Amino acid sequence: MTATLPPILIAKGKKDVSLLPKMANRHGLIAGATGTGKTVSLRVLAEQFSRIGVPVFMADIKGDLSGLPLPGGDNPKVVERVTALGLKDFSFEKYPTTFWDVWGNQGHPVRTTISEMGPLLLSRILSLNEIQSSVLTLVFKIADDNGLLLLDLKDLRAMVQFVGDQAEQFRTQYGNISAASIGAIQRSLLTLEEQGGDKFFGEPALNIQDFIQSDSSGKGMINILTADKLMQSPKVYTTLLLWLLSELFEQLPEVGDPPKPKLVFFFDEAHLLFDDVPKILQDKIEQVVRLIRSKGVGVYFVTQNPLDLPETVLGQLGNRVQHALRAFTPKDQKSVKTAAETFRPNPKLKVEKVITELAVGEALISVLDDKGSPTIVERALVCPPHSRLTPLTPDERSQLIRGSVLFGYYEKVVDRVSAYEKLKEKAESSAAEPEEKQTPTRRTAEPKSEATKIIQAMAKSAAHAVGSQIGRQIIRGVLGSIFGTARKR
Repeated sequence: MTATLPPILIAKGKKDVSLLPKMANRHGLIAGATGTGKTVSLRVLAEQFSRIGVPVFMADIKGDLSGLPLPGGDNPKVVERVTALGLKDFSFEKYPTTFWDVWGNQGHPVRTTISEMGPLLLSRILSLNEIQSSVLTLVFKIADDNGLLLLDLKDLRAMVQFVGDQAEQFRTQYGNISAASIGAIQRSLLTLEEQGGDKFFGEPALNIQDFIQSDSSGKGMINILTADKLMQSPKVYTTLLLWLLSELFEQLPEVGDPPKPKLVFFFDEAHLLFDDVPKILQDKIEQVVRLIRSKGVGVYFVTQNPLDLPETVLGQLGNRVQHALRAFTPKDQKSVKTAAETFRPNPKLKVEKVITELAVGEALISVLDDKGSPTIVERALVCPPHSRLTPLTPDERSQLIRGSVLFGYYEKVVDRVSAYEKLKEKAESSAAEPEEKQTPTRRTAEPKSEATKIIQAMAKSAAHAVGSQIGRQIIRGVLGSIFGTARKR
């Protein structure tokens, strides 16, 4: 029988406030106005999870989380908090950290393939409307039906162009493909490329298992995605994190209720996830959050106000750290009242009043007890972090990245033969044919369409891929992810 892990201390008030590891995969919320201490609370939770061997993923939006791999001691306020809380066994510690960066400048490159991302999430990145999104889905379906690999943006651009050029040939089997939608998709792809989106698509694609690691001492790896530049494109940021969540759901086995999570995933600026989100995508997000718990993954949303999240998501967040909220306007006051009502009442606290009076680093906290019920809300001071608060210097970061066991693998771009090369090859071959062979006469039997001939030739050359791992990924990316049919194993 697995030994029960002791509770992890996260704050102290009139009594200790601790989180049960076996309840940590029941998800959580860190909320509060700007400057009230959300980032420190996130850091403290990440450290505590790492200490008990739980890997963590988080995005570093403001650049102030990079000090985690070095021990603290650089901030006098931390020492003050240690004394104020009477933390006798407190010591400064470092934590194993892996840095990631879509652009590959401040961490290992993060990539996925176009096929893995799938049409629904790509439609959100590209800001496509419903009709354009349906056309993009048809483009994926045509590529999928014919074993064409969509790995990077040039593959998708070539495939969209090919489908647009042969729209008449595909209409009977796949439905209407409008030139206007094809043009809109191509323009959006160009914009994405100009924003650096081409860096995100390609190979080697991220192996999600590289997030779930620990060091030689047993501490869980803290994975930090550099996101200050990424936040300039909020839809790209939120879609990237949502894709990571869907990959975790796809790849991790069912574990039920483990003694501690396999991974804790912090989703910072979570309100952006639900801004102008299509109903179909919101339903899938709710489904991911509901089901991923059984994979041993705890998801902790970080946002300014709990009401930023849909009720169907908020209702699944059992562990809550609520920092101060402002109440300057009638709308703010209504939000404060509603947020206060989400807690299990404490007869000794007027939560609606206290929530506006909390000091920096102070919070209203409710966690799940051993039966899975929310505890009475407590007012408490969040424990101080053990790691360095000062961000790493460029040299320190570079040294840590180069010392990573992953260094050198994700840094080498692989460009295999895929849809772009196949379509280009067939187009050049077709252009080189004698004109009389390209133009059928009335005396010959009705030939197959040019699109059909090209597709059949490419399908033969790509047939071996369909039975390979990447072939299975094509099918999964379009039809078999959480955003489509259940994946076959």
